[in-house]
Amino acid sequence: MGCGTFTSKDWSRYTASRGFTAGSTARDLYRAGSVKPEMEPRGISYRESCDSDEHPNSTPVILGLDVTGSMGRVLETVSKKLNTLILEIYDRKPVEDPQIMIMAFGDVECDSHPLQVSQFESDIRIAEQLNDIYFERGGGANEGESYTLPWYFAARHTKIDSFDKRGKKGFLFTIGDEPFLDILRKNDIERFIGDIVEADLSAVELLTEVSRRYEVYHLMIEEGAGMMGRRDNVIERWTDLIGQRAVLVSDCTKIPEIIVSILEVASGKDTGEVAASWDGSTSVVVSKAISGLANIDASKELVEF
Repeated sequence: MGCGTFTSKDWSRYTASRGFTAGSTARDLYRAGSVKPEMEPRGISYRESCDSDEHPNSTPVILGLDVTGSMGRVLETVSKKLNTLILEIYDRKPVEDPQIMIMAFGDVECDSHPLQVSQFESDIRIAEQLNDIYFERGGGANEGESYTLPWYFAARHTKIDSFDKRGKKGFLFTIGDEPFLDILRKNDIERFIGDIVEADLSAVELLTEVSRRYEVYHLMIEEGAGMMGRRDNVIERWTDLIGQRAVLVSDCTKIPEIIVSILEVASGKDTGEVAASWDGSTSVVVSKAISGLANIDASKELVEF
């Protein structure tokens, strides 16, 4: 998958056809009443990000969105500003030939559909598949959400030419306001994905595995209810697990600019230069979010055990 190109004209036509406006809510933007069969992960062998004549140097970028009940405002932002995210990637060129997959995840301990996965795409189908996500509004009063489900699927159910042909990792972003669940149980893997595994998998094991082919980041959303209730705990848990790649987001409306900025820093640009390239309040929010990334050597593995 991943043919075509995302353009501003396509975006304008798409949003007009769907009736989306600046006042659209998450309920307006995510209208699916159930999970579309093609986005159910169970039975999917692989999602593929492939080179082609049109896109000879494909770069897979996965956006993992928490679709539990507290994340409505974030989902609104991602949908309304998808245009900003993709066109800024094309304009600034932090990566070549981006191919974007959307994953939506919740809580395997509480939800009926804790993972949904789109195809890797390069054109307006990114937006179509994003808005086809079922906003389950689940989650529960446990110790977090299943942020490791996207890691598992990316590690074992994606084929990416960037790494297989050129040794270049893709990028995987998860976005949410809760701590991660420490264990992904083998029974839940079989139930929701269909894989038979020998044992439960820890967050550390899954991070190690997915980091072999993807640069992994997590955006911690300060405006989410999970962060408001236990901010210090969320930050501590994520920082202990992935270090400075746990990125604090003080204004969720700047998520697209933060993601583009992370890609720019990963490509070798200075964090101060990247932050200064944005205007006004965006520059301030981006600077706060990416300041710690200057200490990361992207040529090294994320974790060493």
